[in-house]
Amino acid sequence: MRSKTKYLLEDNTVKKLFESAGYKNIKEIKLLGNGEFNAVYAAVADSKELALKIAPSSSADVMTYEKGMIKSEIYWYGMIKEHTAIRVPQIYHKDFSRTLIDADWFIMEKLDGVQMDAFEFTSEEKTQSQNILAEMAGEIHGIHGDKFGYIQGEMYENWYLALRSFANNLMSDCQRKGKTSRRGKKFIEYIERGKEIFEKAPSTMVNYDIWAGNVICRRVNGKVEYYWIDPERSFYGDPIFDFCCLDFLTPLEKKKSVAAHNKVSEIKIGTGKEERIRYAASLAMMAFITETERYYRYSPFHFGYWRNTLASFLLYRSAFKELKNL
Repeated sequence: MRSKTKYLLEDNTVKKLFESAGYKNIKEIKLLGNGEFNAVYAAVADSKELALKIAPSSSADVMTYEKGMIKSEIYWYGMIKEHTAIRVPQIYHKDFSRTLIDADWFIMEKLDGVQMDAFEFTSEEKTQSQNILAEMAGEIHGIHGDKFGYIQGEMYENWYLALRSFANNLMSDCQRKGKTSRRGKKFIEYIERGKEIFEKAPSTMVNYDIWAGNVICRRVNGKVEYYWIDPERSFYGDPIFDFCCLDFLTPLEKKKSVAAHNKVSEIKIGTGKEERIRYAASLAMMAFITETERYYRYSPFHFGYWRNTLASFLLYRSAFKELKNL
């Protein structure tokens, strides 16, 4: 899908980037994926399948937490590879100098497979796939941080401070577009009311983007292999935030993913009142992000604008049902 932030290039420019990294005989260049922030190109170079990922240009108008996010992606690929058994693509080359193009970019392994939502599972595999996503979340929750926040931004001493900063930055992002968010303001008030609860949260890696489109599947010797891509939106924070994407919009106490997660994770997720408050905050934060990014990605005549409008409304509604109990 096209958006305002994607930095699209001519084939000749894509070829020059590969050549600058030492690759030759570049062919079969094509734009990949349905992502709405970065541009990704596939190509064959020296008979090897590769992928080129390009951040928005330095002049692109992006949200606060999205600045420098492609560097965050490289960091999180490394952490996942070092500390878990989750498969991720190999990174071959990176260039943040902005000398060849006005953007950061890197080259990585092009995975052989398809996105999870397009993969042909058996009925048994389909059921098991949801447990596997939860188990992957459990694995990354073994990656602990000393502080809280986005590594490309400011880090904080506890989750309350980080969460408050996230929300305040989103409000500022809205205001830069001449907009405001009544529901976002309400969420900030709830953060203050839940201060003592949020301060207790541990600091782990949180992917916060565990959607089927960010998982590549392939069948090898009759078994399905899973690969994670695009961990760029990850942060150090409350691990319960990853359940925003798992069993989407299912109440925390009814999520099958909780049991699957807890089987493998040292961090056990409960379903008591405080956990439900923390989970509700994950929905409200996702709502605030979704609401705000429509101003940065789309015009009001674009499908994505109205999709985000509806999604944020549903998320806020679900979140505030629980947060009103604070």
